[in-house]
Amino acid sequence: MAWADAHAINLRATANSNENDEDYDGLVVFKNYVENASNGAITVELFIGTQLCSNGAECLQGVADGSIDIFVTTSGGAAGIFPYVQIFDLPYLMADDRIAEEVLTNTELTAQMRAKALEDSGDAIRIMTIGNTGGWRNFANTVRRVEEPGDLAGLKIRTVVADLPQELVRALGASPTPIPWPELFTSFETGVVEGSKNGITDIMGMKFPDAGLQYVTLDGHAYMAAIWVMNNEKFKAMDPEMQRVIVDGFAALQQATFASPKRKSIEAYEEFVAGGGDLYVPTPEQKQAFQDAAAPVYDWFAQNVDGGEEMLGNFRAAIATAEESVNARREMDMQ
Repeated sequence: MAWADAHAINLRATANSNENDEDYDGLVVFKNYVENASNGAITVELFIGTQLCSNGAECLQGVADGSIDIFVTTSGGAAGIFPYVQIFDLPYLMADDRIAEEVLTNTELTAQMRAKALEDSGDAIRIMTIGNTGGWRNFANTVRRVEEPGDLAGLKIRTVVADLPQELVRALGASPTPIPWPELFTSFETGVVEGSKNGITDIMGMKFPDAGLQYVTLDGHAYMAAIWVMNNEKFKAMDPEMQRVIVDGFAALQQATFASPKRKSIEAYEEFVAGGGDLYVPTPEQKQAFQDAAAPVYDWFAQNVDGGEEMLGNFRAAIATAEESVNARREMDMQ
């Protein structure tokens, strides 16, 4: 592969979502930036949906073997290969968007995770950036308003196959039920599950209220991180100028995915309420009760997830750094 003499670099990028998703918004920004900044030396093909691969494990294998250049995965989708990325499913650790975005842009966390993923994949899979897909996870259900942890007791809550979300649901007294995403609408309709852990844009995008999902509690227990990976050999084969274009392109993509859910959630919440949905915001005391009930999950993660204790320590340190930095800037802006 020769880059300096203007031979084209073609990148095949895929996301198992649709064109209404934040992942697509990010890829459009990435494609536009990279193709322009490289003066056409790099072209980016977008494959949205399941044309190249159908799930996280399959797509990550495609990245590892080079049949896919770029892929975006959730922590649940990557947990089978990189179990420690489930730190983003640990509940109630990051206070808000500003803290979460600071953690992902201005601390060492992403670099630490990149190094570990490269090591564990034999230098095949490189984490390029971590953005957002859908805002924050909240509890939603078809049965009743949830104001405190006890209200979740006995509800069958849909989770992904990964262990950590299931442990969280158990800790809060509900019953975790792994269901594939494409089957979730029908599962609500038939009562196979009665609730889920989703952001409002996903809830409305999938028309879950039509299946009976009418109660959403804004507990904001987890930031819906989107982990963008690239075939490391493809990246390292580029000259430094093209590598810089790619890195800057992922920075632009990250910012687009931070912004997109904020904008889309406004209309989504309005549509949910207009359709008769019940939207509940827990009081600070109730939010603390959720956090207290979920406390055993942190110990479980550290003790049972490969690399969990180290990555949890990294995560807590990054959050502390982010809180100090953001609070300092807030103080400056208030003077």
